[in-house]
Amino acid sequence: MQNMIRPAVSLFVALTVVTGVLYPLAVTGVAKAVFPEQAAGSLIVKDGKTIGSALIGQSFTDPQYFWGRPSATSPMPYNASGSSGSNQGPLNPALVEAIKGRIEALKVADPGNVLPIPVDLVTASASGLDPHISVAAAQYQADRVARVRGLSSEAVHAAITRHSEGRWLGLLGEARVNVLKLNLDIDQMTVR
Repeated sequence: MQNMIRPAVSLFVALTVVTGVLYPLAVTGVAKAVFPEQAAGSLIVKDGKTIGSALIGQSFTDPQYFWGRPSATSPMPYNASGSSGSNQGPLNPALVEAIKGRIEALKVADPGNVLPIPVDLVTASASGLDPHISVAAAQYQADRVARVRGLSSEAVHAAITRHSEGRWLGLLGEARVNVLKLNLDIDQMTVR
């Protein structure tokens, strides 16, 4: 038994050092060298102040802003420490009621809009933190934002085009728009 304890403890210590210290340091070092912005959290800085991350959505409810996907995190929307979806299935009455409420909020904010409402404006993502909306969801909101801000529809649609990101590697996912970056651009357009 004594012969087995010493090699077991030595192996435990060695693997702890390799997998708990050396490997994380190596991965972090490579990430910082190859992807410095992403490794630092993809932070967005305005006037020297960090205002958010390009990776985590923020709650926008004012009609002058583009709204992101609904967030199912608690106790507040886009709570990064509480990342989760609602886990409600399509037949769940609570989900149906939540979607009806979100549709009503969109109609109240823009009663003249007759376009079909994109599904990502009324359903939460799996993480509850999605910082993107589809291009269609941005276009759905464009006229409302332009009207409330006193901007031309063309200028707002041009901003959507500027902030549109294609499919990852040209294959995966859908074209999308980062809501925080788009709203910051719209703020700059309004200030000018």
